Order: sequence, then C-alpha cells, then structure tokens
Amino acid sequence: MAIVKSNDAEMEVQDGEPIIDVCEELGVCFGCQAGNCGACLTNVTDGMENLSEYSEQEKMFGVEGKERLICQCIIKSGEVTLDI
Repeated sequence: MAIVKSNDAEMEVQDGEPIIDVCEELGVCFGCQAGNCGACLTNVTDGMENLSEYSEQEKMFGVEGKERLICQCIIKSGEVTLDI
C-alpha cells in the first residue's frame, strides 16, 4: 500500500494506482480530469520519486520541478506529500 498525504490527512492507495480519487477526498480541485485544464496543478513537497514520470499532457502543459497535474499521477509505492 502507498500513502498520499496532505496537511494533516493521509489516505492509502494501492501501489501502481492513479491517485486522483484519494486526492479528490483530500481536497484537490479537478476540472477536466484529462490533463488539459490545469485545475489540479499541485506541488509535491515530498516523494516525487514515488510518482510516475511526467505524462505527455503534463509536458505539453509545461509542468516542471515539483509541480504535477494530479489527474495524471500514478503512485508507484511509498509516500507522497502534496501541498494542497
């Protein structure tokens, strides 16, 4: 099991699964859920190495550094902390 954290909350996710559903429960705002609108752009404060590589949508959107479009992320394992 992997863990997604934000502020004082955390939720478990199966290794290798998208994190969109638990992030919605943690308070991430979503729009298109396809990587086109940028509504779910979030900073990853810890555990970036535990997420999938940038998707083509993120690359086209210009996401870089510790930013991620949460709708595009899959957690490989471990923990990820988001700045929501």
